[in-house]
Amino acid sequence: MRHRTNKHKLDGLIALVLFGVFAACVLSVLLTGADVYRRLTERDRRTYSQRTCVQYVATKVRQAKSGSAIRVDSFDGVDRLSLLEEIDGEKYVTMVYCCDGYLRELFTFDDPDGEFFYPEDGEKVMEAQSMSASLEDGLLTISITDGSGSESTITLSARGSEAAQ
Repeated sequence: MRHRTNKHKLDGLIALVLFGVFAACVLSVLLTGADVYRRLTERDRRTYSQRTCVQYVATKVRQAKSGSAIRVDSFDGVDRLSLLEEIDGEKYVTMVYCCDGYLRELFTFDDPDGEFFYPEDGEKVMEAQSMSASLEDGLLTISITDGSGSESTITLSARGSEAAQ
């Protein structure tokens, strides 16, 4: 009879050890999965920021009616991309630039001297540390450093005629 009692204790101990091993495996898989998920979402957030900044500016440039509607200059020491358009006989400009840690857009009447507005007046589009733009031989090159410090560059061809200098 004693032999039977010891066997029950041993069976219970084996079941308990197997349950512990199973629980440790499940916990290990869950922790690994959570770490992989965290790294993937971090990578996706970073690449989203990079792609979105550059694609936003590229889309604005593609909306310009012609290459002559694109101007690259600066105001208050800030590089800006100016996209000119005429609405009902009035000249307007959409300016895209970086100021105070954000990519900004400002739509206003065309004032080449920039006397009536300040860089802080633009609407915040998304976080970006800096933007530089150059226009040479009809090719527009834009470099944007996003909020995390990653730089992205895109080169676009100004459509139609030569771009404004």
